[in-house]
Amino acid sequence: MRSYIPRMVAAVSAVSLLTLAACSSSVDADTAATENTSARGPITFAMGSNDAGSVKPIIESWNASHPDEQVSLKELAKSADDARDQLVQSLQAGNDDYDVMALDVVWTAEFAARGWLQELSGDFAMDTSGLLPATVESATFNGKQYAAPQNTNAQLLYYRTDLVPQAPTDWQGLLDSCTIAVENNVDCLVTQLKQFEGLTVNATQFINSWGGSVVGPDGKTATVDSEQAKAGLQALVDAYQNEDIAKRSTGFEESETNLAFTGGESMYAYNWPYMVTTSEDAEASKVVGKVGVAPILSPTGPGASTLGGYNNGINVNSKNKATAKDFMAFVQNEESQKSFADNSFPPVLASVYDDATLIADHPYLPVLKTALENAKPRPVSPNYTAVSKAIQDNVYAALNGNKTVDQAVADMTTAINNAGK
Repeated sequence: MRSYIPRMVAAVSAVSLLTLAACSSSVDADTAATENTSARGPITFAMGSNDAGSVKPIIESWNASHPDEQVSLKELAKSADDARDQLVQSLQAGNDDYDVMALDVVWTAEFAARGWLQELSGDFAMDTSGLLPATVESATFNGKQYAAPQNTNAQLLYYRTDLVPQAPTDWQGLLDSCTIAVENNVDCLVTQLKQFEGLTVNATQFINSWGGSVVGPDGKTATVDSEQAKAGLQALVDAYQNEDIAKRSTGFEESETNLAFTGGESMYAYNWPYMVTTSEDAEASKVVGKVGVAPILSPTGPGASTLGGYNNGINVNSKNKATAKDFMAFVQNEESQKSFADNSFPPVLASVYDDATLIADHPYLPVLKTALENAKPRPVSPNYTAVSKAIQDNVYAALNGNKTVDQAVADMTTAINNAGK
């Protein structure tokens, strides 16, 4: 009993300290949100180095016309995880190293929940009427907007026009056509089912395309146990176990999917828009001139692709928030968004996808627009890492026959709800 009491006191003390720390953090964030709201001056823009090149021309354009409000680019690590760690380390310390941050869409809810982002309301409200709705949804947490969509992405269905002249119009149509792949000794469909983030993307595509969802509006409560969500996962598992989706897909990331399809080894593929370019590379692709693109599929038509891309958020500790807000709006203007489209960096401004000049150079843009209009963000949750792990662990087990879909969904639900407590 004597050993139990000190542990109990220590536990209570630890909880008290955590509670005080949380309250203090909340108060600090609330105070910071009211400061420097009209201040102007030089700012820094932080973004992972792998994609920062697409934004450099826009920064140069801004700087040319804003001599007193120059934007300095701070390139973060190339790895998304390492870039996130850099941001987290700075934001946890309450630093203002970065004024505007390009956030992977799945970080937005977490950063907002931690009080690190300036809410985009009142004087910071931004016009979202011209943006693709799914991109705005990805920047919204608990009914409030915390970030400005910068660029986006959605997976497409690639198909071999020499084998199937037109894309199937629904999921059953794709399955029915797999006999053609068998006759031609190629895989029917390849995609990313390795146990990594790409599996979360693919699983949520099936869940959303069948009318389900993973979490509720609070980002913490599991909704994946609905009949619609189960039906979507069952469709994915059945297609894999029936080999309509190639068995080797459980070892595939995006690059392996690309190599299999451009190597002429598959009739269909789900992948990101960059594969439009690689499939037409005369030196590396065996399917040049034989590739069509369409939206991914649902039981009744175009499916709900899982959204990629970046959202721009203002550091709540920024010293020049008015400039930060105006720069984010500049990134969303038509000229900037056309620059993204011209560099195969899918824009968030819907009208850009209808530009005749751009379509002439990038004929896939109307298809990508349809995909984006039907797209859904990955689960918008402050506990995204735990949610994604729950999806990956359980869907991978179901694909390999180690769990039924019902058991996988039950275990997923428990893990997601526990993460939200």
